[in-house]
Amino acid sequence: MSDYKILSYSYKQAKELNVSIKPSLNRRKKIDVFKDGKKIVSIGANGMMDYPNYMKYKGKSVADERRRLYKKRHEKTRHVKGSASYYADQILW
Repeated sequence: MSDYKILSYSYKQAKELNVSIKPSLNRRKKIDVFKDGKKIVSIGANGMMDYPNYMKYKGKSVADERRRLYKKRHEKTRHVKGSASYYADQILW
């Protein structure tokens, strides 16, 4: 099980997508995403920072730059609805 602490930002983002999230049972991932009670995907590499954690520990300017770089790096896959990349982009970034 992941030791990642899901922050309120991620819960808010998940609610807007009409999905629920829980800490992942896969130790390599941060979050499991559920739709209608059924797990659809695990997202976020455990041990890596994400937007809400950059905001918490490094401040808004660093978080915004890391977000920009993340979105640029994942541009090809983050728009594919239903994919792990899509949910990671929408929930963690």
